[in-house]
Amino acid sequence: MSELAERSGVSAATIKHYLREGLLGSDEDVVRTSRNMAYYPAEFAERVRLIKRLQEDRFMPLRVIREILGQDPERLVRIVELEDRILERAIQEREGSRVSREEVNEAYRVPPNVLDRLEALGVIGPAESGYDRDDVAIIAAIARFRSGGYEEEIGFTVYDTLRYREALEPLVQEEVRVLLDRLAGRVDVERAVEIVSSGAEPLRELVGAMHSKLLLAELRRQRGAAR
Repeated sequence: MSELAERSGVSAATIKHYLREGLLGSDEDVVRTSRNMAYYPAEFAERVRLIKRLQEDRFMPLRVIREILGQDPERLVRIVELEDRILERAIQEREGSRVSREEVNEAYRVPPNVLDRLEALGVIGPAESGYDRDDVAIIAAIARFRSGGYEEEIGFTVYDTLRYREALEPLVQEEVRVLLDRLAGRVDVERAVEIVSSGAEPLRELVGAMHSKLLLAELRRQRGAAR
């Protein structure tokens, strides 16, 4: 057990919990030499690391992990591999296109206290090298809102962005689940990454267009209700 904990980087107590939950195979895989001594298959180390990662990085409950591992453990590995490559590509693209705070201030004239509040809320998250392209797009949108009359004096603040983030989070979680489920194992990893990348811009246009239609429909509904 101590060697398994060392190889996997996960505590012995956690590994024992995984064993009790049936996440590491059957008792037949474990060779017990005494009440306090046992030998475990070498592949347990990789599986323990995978389970711990699914818990911490994807917030997946052990019940769900056990179910997936029982159905198709190889597919789960492919999903994680695909997720890694998508993240690696996204990070590379963003790191190469960061913009300094000075450049953002010059381009959009958003008050520093507004940027500070957006950062505190986690809506944007600059690194030492500056803002990534999504941060810049959010700041540009805030600047356009402000120039169009969405001012704090009449009740519009950066806290309004939280409403959109809270609405989008479950949608994005479902989108990621569907993408990984449909792509992992059906196309090779590099092709899957290309598909996800090529869909980013059309998805923005789709969400924007559907939002416009829903906004107009809601205004009509409320006008009809008032009448």
